[in-house]
Amino acid sequence: MSIFRKFIAYSGPALIVSIAYMDPGNYGTDLQGGAAFGYSLLWVVWLSSAIAMLVQYLSGKLGIATEKSMAEILREKLGRKLFIIPYWLSAEVAAAATDLAEYLGTVIALNLLFGVPMIYAAIFGAADVIIILALTSRRFRLLEQLFLLFVSIISFGYVYELLVAPPTIHGILSGSFSPHFVNSSALFVAVGIIGATVMPHVVFLHSFLTKEKASGKTLGERRKMRRLHLAETVFLLTIAALVNAAILLMAAVAFYPNNSQIQSISEAYKTLVPLFGISAGIVFVITLLSSGIASSAAGTIAGQIIMEGFLGKKVNMWLRRIITRFVNVIPTTAAILLGFDPLHILVYSQFILSLMIPIAVIPVVILTMNKKLMGEFVNRKITTIIASVFVGIIVGFNSYLLLSL
Repeated sequence: MSIFRKFIAYSGPALIVSIAYMDPGNYGTDLQGGAAFGYSLLWVVWLSSAIAMLVQYLSGKLGIATEKSMAEILREKLGRKLFIIPYWLSAEVAAAATDLAEYLGTVIALNLLFGVPMIYAAIFGAADVIIILALTSRRFRLLEQLFLLFVSIISFGYVYELLVAPPTIHGILSGSFSPHFVNSSALFVAVGIIGATVMPHVVFLHSFLTKEKASGKTLGERRKMRRLHLAETVFLLTIAALVNAAILLMAAVAFYPNNSQIQSISEAYKTLVPLFGISAGIVFVITLLSSGIASSAAGTIAGQIIMEGFLGKKVNMWLRRIITRFVNVIPTTAAILLGFDPLHILVYSQFILSLMIPIAVIPVVILTMNKKLMGEFVNRKITTIIASVFVGIIVGFNSYLLLSL
């Protein structure tokens, strides 16, 4: 079998995970970052994408090496319910904040694309994940193929957007290689970008997906899987990084500085259409809808494996999926009725996510540097050093922001 065929046969874990790195939370933070600060936060996109790439590689490698998910390993390490339950609840908060952002993306897209009133879109949007997972429940490979379709729609959509609203080379270079914050508001958005990019729930999810692939495999087969896992993670998260950058660049070109006060995705759509035509607006909303549906499916699966891993027991998947979905209907519907803008909810949910990142990234670094646990798959020293630096950057950003509030 050729290397390419082996790659295709293995692919799936990073494909499912990658959608979380171009979800509606990214739309909210990247859109706000580009509109308010132009190209200046582009370096944050590259930094957060690099962190995500390494963290997801470590998570997937953990599943391949141990044939266990990270949640299962943490349950064993923590030992007592006194420690397991709080950790599980923290992971659930992160998953809930993620799913809220993804659900809101679907709601906004339904409203803009089909003119469905927000209050009804909030109800209709609750059914998307249930329908998709019902259709694919017996064929996981079909779910992976659907994710490939969604990733392709988002990627090609933003190729089109950049052709319609091309950024300048000077702006890209200055935004990429001149790290700074214009003001404290820029720092807040930067933390939101990191929170939208380094997603705690998919750190748990990736180890589960690779564990399923590695189950029952020989050591030699798992060595080959680790190489394929590295290639898949780098390839697909590079695509996700480019999509994130494209969202910010499109917003910078379209809205900064003349429309820098864009305060909602709806405003962005309505401003985009007169500037670049109806097709640019429609493509923007279609990519948002694809992002919301696919990332919601990934988030729902992640929530289920987090619960099962920490509690050590099987959970009725339909009960979990229905509860997860409808829990988000209540706060979203209340926010819409009270007149709160969905973009603000998106950005604030990503801020919460950023604060929750350490509960996933610190354990994955510690576990993958454990020789007894990982065997020959243990991290090299340079990998651990780089990962530790990345964790320090995240904690440093969050600490500074909290002290500044």
